[in-house]
Amino acid sequence: MSESDRRPRAVAPAADEATPWGTSHAGASDDGPGTKRVTGKRRLVGIDAARGLALIGMVSIHILPAWDPETFAPTAQWTLFAGRSAALFALLAGVSLAFTSGGRTAHTGRAMTATRAGILVRALLITGLGLAINPLIPGTTVEEIPAVNILIYYGAFFVLAIPFLRLSAKALFVWAGVFAVAGPVLMHLLRERLPVAVDLNPGFADLAADPAASIAQLLLTGTYPALPYLAYLLAGLGLGRLNLAGIQVQVGLLLVGLGLAVVAWLAYWVLILQAGGYDQLMTSTPALTEDGIDDIIVFGPDPVLPTTTWWWLAIAGPHTNTPLALAMGLGSGAAVLGGFLLLTRRFGSWVLPLSAMGTMTLTLYSAHLLALSAEVHYDQPYLWFFLQIGVAALFATAWHRALGQGPLERVVARGANLTRRLVLTGHRAS
Repeated sequence: MSESDRRPRAVAPAADEATPWGTSHAGASDDGPGTKRVTGKRRLVGIDAARGLALIGMVSIHILPAWDPETFAPTAQWTLFAGRSAALFALLAGVSLAFTSGGRTAHTGRAMTATRAGILVRALLITGLGLAINPLIPGTTVEEIPAVNILIYYGAFFVLAIPFLRLSAKALFVWAGVFAVAGPVLMHLLRERLPVAVDLNPGFADLAADPAASIAQLLLTGTYPALPYLAYLLAGLGLGRLNLAGIQVQVGLLLVGLGLAVVAWLAYWVLILQAGGYDQLMTSTPALTEDGIDDIIVFGPDPVLPTTTWWWLAIAGPHTNTPLALAMGLGSGAAVLGGFLLLTRRFGSWVLPLSAMGTMTLTLYSAHLLALSAEVHYDQPYLWFFLQIGVAALFATAWHRALGQGPLERVVARGANLTRRLVLTGHRAS
């Protein structure tokens, strides 16, 4: 049986069409509610729309104020998107990896070997792009930089996910739970023993000068550490093995996701605010005032979470990467995905600009990072935000309708697909 015969046509696009940073709609035509048909295979517009929302959330976090200057309370966009946008991106990357590796039925044998080789090349290309962009982002510390580039972390995400590609959905969900607990524990145990990276956005020169610090940053000490983030990747990979076109799965994603997020928040509320956890944080971390602890809970660590007590792993603030924070990110991401899949069953055309942006997030995110180097956002944040989103929506919609796959997505996909074909051709020749 060929790969295309095994692939469930109602869910997954072909490997040549799917990437964790957007999917091609070249030659697509409408094929029922909430779907597009691409070269004979149906795909789900709701996934692109969810990815587009994640992009908007990331841009808003990088540009718009995090707090009200009068009350110092977190802004609405910070409350909605801080940490959750990155979690949604990573979850959807796992879904796309599932599509790339066979959909509901994972590739086997030489096909899986070729898929793994293609993903490795994809990881290297995206990491290389991130390392090339990083020196152009102003600043080196949390106070100075406008954004931490997630692209270099994506390379680590994909490489670490490669050994798990053949697992079933159930096994993947179990492993996601393992990394949601083990990742934060390793961070807590090893953070003080690992080398510290000088720049939050390292470039090629930083990687060459101190590879150990850069690897530690990618895996455990950075803003998007790969080992904890494997919880999102593997959960998304497991979701991609399900029938995401089915309404029962979509409703389940929405309800279970909301339930998981609420339970995780309630666990934080009980442990920290009711069971004495906050007092333990105060007692064990004398270097921090009450306001300092509140800032970490609401706005995230600066730049890393303290390791003075295990109670720090019971908070759930953005980018804290604790078990409860990861659970909240998983829950909110699954709920958003389920909600968009349900919405686009009948109203897919309503979210066309959003879904078009979702097909070329690598291109748009890279352009956004380059635009930050102009530093205009410091003076006119709201104007700059709406200008970037408006231009991105117009460009993505026009390009999507005319040419399909985004420009950078095409480059990365060609490199990955060439590798896949070389592996498969070499096997046949031998």
